[in-house]
Amino acid sequence: MVAAEYNEVVLAAEHVSKSFGGIKALDDVCLSVHTGQVNAVVGENGAGKSTLMKILAGVYQSYEGHVLLNGREVSFANPRQAQEAGVAIIHQELNLIPHMSVSENVFLGREFQNSLGFIDFKRMHDETRRLLDRLDLDVDPSKSVRELRVGQQQVVEIAKALALEARVIIMDEPTSAISEREVDVLFSLIDSLTQRGVAIVYISHKLDEVLRIANQVTVMRDGKTVSSGACRKLQHDDIVRMMVGRDMEDFFVKAEATRGEEAFRVEGIRLDHPDRPGDYLVNDISFAVRKGEVLGLFGLMGAGRTELFETIFGLHADASTGSLFLNGMPLRLASPLDAIEAGVALVPEDRKQQGLVLEMSVAASVSLASIAQVERLGFLSSRLERALTAEYMIRLRIKAASQAQSVKNLSGGNQQKVVIAKWLATRPQVLLLDEPTRGIDVNAKNEIYKLIGELAAAGLAIVMSSSELPEIMTIADRIIVLSEGRQTAEFPRAAATEESILKAALPRSFSATRHSQVSEGADT
Repeated sequence: MVAAEYNEVVLAAEHVSKSFGGIKALDDVCLSVHTGQVNAVVGENGAGKSTLMKILAGVYQSYEGHVLLNGREVSFANPRQAQEAGVAIIHQELNLIPHMSVSENVFLGREFQNSLGFIDFKRMHDETRRLLDRLDLDVDPSKSVRELRVGQQQVVEIAKALALEARVIIMDEPTSAISEREVDVLFSLIDSLTQRGVAIVYISHKLDEVLRIANQVTVMRDGKTVSSGACRKLQHDDIVRMMVGRDMEDFFVKAEATRGEEAFRVEGIRLDHPDRPGDYLVNDISFAVRKGEVLGLFGLMGAGRTELFETIFGLHADASTGSLFLNGMPLRLASPLDAIEAGVALVPEDRKQQGLVLEMSVAASVSLASIAQVERLGFLSSRLERALTAEYMIRLRIKAASQAQSVKNLSGGNQQKVVIAKWLATRPQVLLLDEPTRGIDVNAKNEIYKLIGELAAAGLAIVMSSSELPEIMTIADRIIVLSEGRQTAEFPRAAATEESILKAALPRSFSATRHSQVSEGADT
């Protein structure tokens, strides 16, 4: 993506430092954001990216150093003041009110009023329509936000920023939960915005995206700025090396598994579609996994990976059919409690919404699914809970100030380790991992990969889903491909190629269209 050339620095952080309870989150950080350019900020979870963005967006007011907007020092008292000055942030967890309409969300807190002092819904509707047209989103402004896809909700967030006439838009992991097509739409929007002179601050762990769209890249590590410069001068491995402070050769390579006997098998799993009678979200899926094996499930957005895991875990017992077998014995899981008691554990895709209670401590989070292990006479034993938590903090290398630290204050990688620890504490025989590295940095991914390898080597049967091809080819011993809720292919790792996996993952209509286009091209 090529944006118009601009040289003006619209927003800058100069020698910014910030501490939390004696722990330095930022240490003498400098950042320059250029008008009309995509300014990428990359680094491991815990590198300080989010803290810096919250300072720039007015969330944090107490810090050392200076923030300059258009060359003048500013100190925002709150996010609204930053927005009024032209700096808007789109968080990874979108800040939309689900039950309110699109137009009500776009103008939330800044509603238009008519001459009688009442909210002017028509004007808000018309203005929102104008903004959405600019962003090429054909959605009724009166529609409830909860009815929109995640990618559409992201465009609504951008519309909010445009309504504020923002000169700087900070995007935090904007593609973490959207499809490839929606990524292309988003990148077109970003290109359009930069052509109008808007500065984009783009935070992502997906370095291929950064290399594709960014003009400038700033790399952070351990709360410091380690490099900043033109993106065209950098390659993928260069950025990784700067992020983690070591060479790519040090990264995880999975050893060949020593597989034991069959641990878990599913046969003919089906899940009814809630809106289309006679259709299925998951349609006739069967597979088996052995002790010590990592079975990979690959599929694009909407392939049914998450729905399959939820069905196996007993979340949709009333709408599903099929058979489960554990160690060769039939298994009936009518609820997640049944699954836990049987030795089946599920690490969900969305750790913050489904995997954690963010206000809880590390210790309470680790013991949450295995309370019986830390009880005595019906009361919680702090001693047993501390011992259980200490075991898994050491085993999983969880970095936290203490067991009492709230999980909401941990980095994404450490939050994910806490979720995994919670389920390992149930002593499972089968571990289902749904997108276990979503939204975490390169180094944290490497640690999760190592952990999965260690668990498999210890004899645990693991089924792991991922929408990232390189990841599934790195970690899985066998790969099953899903498309539109169906099982379309199976490959041993040695025989799998990116091309063959992706071909099996493409929806049939798209594959047929593409085949037709290729054939026509060959004829001409």
